[in-house]
Amino acid sequence: MSLTHANSPWPVEIRVAKDRRTLHVGFDDGASFDLSAELLRVTSPSAEVQGHSESERKTIGGKRNVGILSVDPIGNYAVRLGFDDMHSTGIFSWALLHETGRNAGPRFQSYLDDLAAKGLDRDKPGVR
Repeated sequence: MSLTHANSPWPVEIRVAKDRRTLHVGFDDGASFDLSAELLRVTSPSAEVQGHSESERKTIGGKRNVGILSVDPIGNYAVRLGFDDMHSTGIFSWALLHETGRNAGPRFQSYLDDLAAKGLDRDKPGVR
């Protein structure tokens, strides 16, 4: 399903914090989010993280201190984030960034629960 500016929030500001650990995104609906690089990295929409089905989705540990190296526009609908662990294949649409911001708390808790269930943690690299 294609989302257009007419029916979804449009970003008016995208800025990486000086420490590279947070992406600030402001939208024309008044919503504003500070998204951690860790959350964005571990929930990247890339096939590398999400797989091609729910059963292929990976939980990635060791990303507590990951940073954002680059924010590159993709057309007029998304950005590709480059992280300092060299992951750069996730394309974050405006709608995905807005949804991630609205649900950051539950998304992060789900990630923590997945880490615990798979014997991984935020500080030691690992994938399951």
